[in-house]
Formats: sequence, structure tokens, C-alpha cells
Amino acid sequence: METEAARYIGAGLAAMGMIGAGAGLGILFGNYLQAAIRNPAAAASQQPMLFLGMALTEAMGIFALVVALLLRYA
Repeated sequence: METEAARYIGAGLAAMGMIGAGAGLGILFGNYLQAAIRNPAAAASQQPMLFLGMALTEAMGIFALVVALLLRYA
């Protein structure tokens, strides 16, 4: 296999990591919404953890994008 083809395959596989970030955000916000509807009084205390989870999940998605771009163009 040529190295260029291997780089394209690796970049595609690394870009698939962004699918996990999208699914993770959907699960995260869906579960938070369910919990907030069940117990609105506790929703405000859980909001900082929601934002922390969102930031970490997005960071992993951005990391996957950077790796894919590095494999493609470097």
C-alpha cells in the first residue's frame, strides 16, 4: 500500500472520533435534561458538572479533528 493511501485511511479513521464526541454530547445533555425535569431543585447544582463534561467531550472531538488534519496534510 502506498503511504499516501495509508494517510488517507488513517485520517478517515481519526475523523470518526468526532462521531463519538457528537454522541457523547447528545447523551450528556439528554441525561441532564431528564434529571432536571425529575428534580428541578438539584439542576442548578449539577450545571457546572454538565459544562465540565461538555468541555471534555468537545476537547476529545477537536483532538480527533486535529489528528485527522495532521495525518492528511503533514
